[in-house]
Amino acid sequence: MTVEETSAATEPDEVVTMSVARYPIAPGYRVNVRSGPGTKYGIVRTLPLGASVPIYCQTPGESISGPYGTTNLWDNIASDEFVSDAYVHTGSDGYVAPRCG
Repeated sequence: MTVEETSAATEPDEVVTMSVARYPIAPGYRVNVRSGPGTKYGIVRTLPLGASVPIYCQTPGESISGPYGTTNLWDNIASDEFVSDAYVHTGSDGYVAPRCG
């Protein structure tokens, strides 16, 4: 057996990875990222123009009007980071990711 074959034999048979789709923020908008699903939550950071975000899960919260309509859906883009779905081009008016737990 060569070294390469030995290494391959010790690797796991299957590697599980979680792929998360990224969605663009509405063109021309710098969107505030908040610590929860509403404007009463603090601003964690602001996304730059042309940003795209992963959506790990979605949750109902404060209703917001934006370029993609009015919705109470908020997208979780990182740990304790949420943006209103009204500013994210998901191609849907409903859930595109699991509900936050």
